[in-house]
This record gives sequence, C-alpha cells and structure tokens, in this order.
Amino acid sequence: MLKDILYKVSLRSVKGNTNTTIKDLQIDSRKVSKGTCFIAIRGTVADGHQFVDTAIENGASAIVCETLPAILNEEVTYIEVENSAAAAGFMSHNFYGEPSLKLKLTGVTGTNGKTTIVTLLWKLFSELGYKCGLISTVQNQIGKEVISSTHTTPDAISLNALLKKMADAGCTMVFMECSSHAIHQHRITGLQFTGALFSNITHDHLDYHKTFNEYIRVKKSWFDALPSSSFAISNADDKRGHVILQNTAAKKYFYSLKTMADFKGRILENSLAGLHMLVNDREVYFRLIGEFNAYNLLAVYGAAICLGEEKNKVLQVLSSLDGAEGRFDYMVSKNDKVIGIIDYAHTPDALLNVLATIKKLRQGHEHIITVVGCGGDRDKTKRPIMAAAACEHSDRVIFTADNPRSEDPLNILKEMEAGVNVVARKKYITIADRREAIKAAVSLALKEDIILVAGKGHEKYQEIKGVKYDFDDKEILNEMFELLDK
Repeated sequence: MLKDILYKVSLRSVKGNTNTTIKDLQIDSRKVSKGTCFIAIRGTVADGHQFVDTAIENGASAIVCETLPAILNEEVTYIEVENSAAAAGFMSHNFYGEPSLKLKLTGVTGTNGKTTIVTLLWKLFSELGYKCGLISTVQNQIGKEVISSTHTTPDAISLNALLKKMADAGCTMVFMECSSHAIHQHRITGLQFTGALFSNITHDHLDYHKTFNEYIRVKKSWFDALPSSSFAISNADDKRGHVILQNTAAKKYFYSLKTMADFKGRILENSLAGLHMLVNDREVYFRLIGEFNAYNLLAVYGAAICLGEEKNKVLQVLSSLDGAEGRFDYMVSKNDKVIGIIDYAHTPDALLNVLATIKKLRQGHEHIITVVGCGGDRDKTKRPIMAAAACEHSDRVIFTADNPRSEDPLNILKEMEAGVNVVARKKYITIADRREAIKAAVSLALKEDIILVAGKGHEKYQEIKGVKYDFDDKEILNEMFELLDK
C-alpha cells in the first residue's frame, strides 16, 4: 500500500487516497506502467517534474514530487515531499521489504581505494564461508553470479531491488562502494549500514561538488547519519580522517601506518613479490603491492574484526588474496622483461600513489614510461595537475585520450599540457589515439623498463561522442608486447 511505503518520508501534503496498491516504483517516466508510483526527481541532466504528465499517461496511479502540478488528475494520488530523491531512498527500502535489515551491509567511501576494499572484503568473507553480495564499480555479485555494473552506486530503486535479490538468495554479508554522488543524490538514503569505512579524500569530482569543502561535507554527512549500532572506521593518516567521524554516533575505529590506531600496520618490505607487514604486531606476507594497498588491507582487516571475525584467521585468508581487476594489475613481457602495469588511477593523488609505488619497486636502472589521459565531461581542474604529476615522476610520458565522452580529446590534451613546466616539456609526447599511445610506449621501452597505463583500469570500453567502443588496456598492452617482440 502507498501509505506503508511512505514510512519515514518527509511529507508536505497529500492529495488523494494513500490506501492504494502500488505495483512498481519508477524515476523514469518511460518505464511507468499501470499501478506505478512515479517519483519526480530533479537530476543534473533532467527534471522529473517535466515528465509527470507522461507518467500519468503511461498509467501511474501515484506521483511523488516537490512541486505539485497546476492541474491535478482526480484519479491520481499526489504526494508533495521535501526532497524527492530522499523520498525515493526511503520508499524503495520500504517497497522492497527493508532488505538492508535482513543482512549485514558494509559501505566504503573515499576518493581512492573503494573498489579494492569492497572486493577484498567480498573475497575474504566468501573464503570464510559466507554467501556475500558485492556492489562495486567493476561489477556486482550475488555469491558467484556476476551482474554487470553501470554506476559506482546504482539509483535507489535499482539498489534496493538488488539488495532484496541478495537477501532472497541467502546473502548474509554485502559490501558496497558509496560514492559521493550516491550520498548527495540520496541513492543510499534509508539503508541500514552495519558498518562504514572511509579510505581517504583527495582532489576529485569538483565538476559536481564545485568546492573541496563541499566534497568533504557530503562524505561526512553519511557518517553523521549512522546510528549508534553501527561501526565507523577511518584512516587516521588522512588529514580529514578524524574530522569525517567527529559527529558520528557510530562506534569509532581508526587504522594507520604512521600513528597509534586500533588497527596499526607497519611495512617491513614492499616489492613486486608483495607486502611484508606487521599488523597489530603480527607479521604477515600479502600478495598485494604498494603502500596504498597496505592501507586498503588495514581497512579490510579492521572491518572484519568489527564484523566479529577472528584476527588470525582473517590475516591468514587475506595473505592469500589478489586485489581488484585493474588496480595495480601487472604483467611482464616474455623477451625483454618489460613490466606493464594497468591501473585505474584517474585522480592526481591516485596517480602519485601508483608512481610512488613503482619508484620504490624499481631497482634503479629501469625507466618509467607513463601513458595517461583525463576523462571528458568531468572535473577539468585536475587535468593540468595529472599531467604535471606524470611528468614529475616518470622518465617518459605519453598523453592520450581516456574516455573523451562528448569533448574533443585534443582540447582535453591541451588542458593537460598546460600543467607541464618548461623543464618537463621534453619528457612528454601527445598521441590522441590510445591504442597508438600504448604501442608507442612499448616501442620506447628498453629491457626491464616499466610501463604504466593509467586511468581506465578494469574498463573494457572507450566512450567517444556517446558511443562505447571495445577497448581493454591490458589486452592491448599484451598485444603490443607480442607485436613488437618485447
């Protein structure tokens, strides 16, 4: 009944009968059918209020909106609310039988590390014998069933439908990425989180949030809303790590490599063979590489302990796990032993982390060749910063197209080039065609050199002018190794 699924929604007014059966919820008027409740959301591209008439023509029996239409249809129930997006969150959770109460839901937010942390948690708890759900940038998973992923966090209706499917399939643990967009757009509103993790916060998404302070505020708002029954884990080494948790009612925990913390780590050795660490004074070898993965492992370890697992068993399983696809994913060429690294790094900080890790792993004689671009229709301010970072920490750099989307890739590349100082200009070349850029990098590589292809990671496509073309960085790098007999 409509009145039941309106539980917790902040109402302004009701016009019509709420004792009506709702068969479906939709935020897209084109998907409305008889018995649907249409929720009109003001989005970044379109305003759902403009499609109320279309929804009614398609059979909507109820309309949820922030502004009532001038003319009301007597056969339709109108619900005026404070915020349609927040209403969609609560209503979806109610409509699908409050699925987050039927399992333990752990969310992860932060600029970098979200995908690796949730993937490791999913792998860890699957190995520990649980049936788990995964909601990530790379893919969604119900046990071993893989479901393709289109957004870091799905819309509220799709998300609750997916959580219900997970609960119905017998999942007891679910691990999900919570992007800043999802928090701000109320896609996760209404969900009950057992735990919440914060990895770090750096320069990203300013095309959407406008200011860095607003970006921080949005991330923090999720922790502010957590109940006392939840746990919240934060990175004590991030300068906003304590601020993020300062107003939460959840039980607070911290992880760190540099200061005292509940989950304390120390790197003993970092090589291509993996990480040798102390974790709360227990010596462990991990297969993952790099300081950034040391932080990811501590976050996962902390979450597992907060979820009631035994620490020695957790560390034993974690030591055997690989990370997420497209995150410091490396290969070695057959003849010249050139190391190729594929990484999703698409923010200045992520790129610096990967390059810093590569520098620590090199023996000294190898050259670092970086292939990097920046996405179109996204934060433009990071483009010159990304270019400068690549040039500062690499021996050779090739600027190329990422996912240009609706933008001209040459314009994106010019904005990147503007960040390169006079001294570094001899280090880079620009090749807009990404395949040719990767080929050029392999051609430039000498014996045992290191090639980093950054920005797309797990993605298997390149988006140009609204069309997605097949494109897999790892596949093409391997292809070029063979073609050029490396």
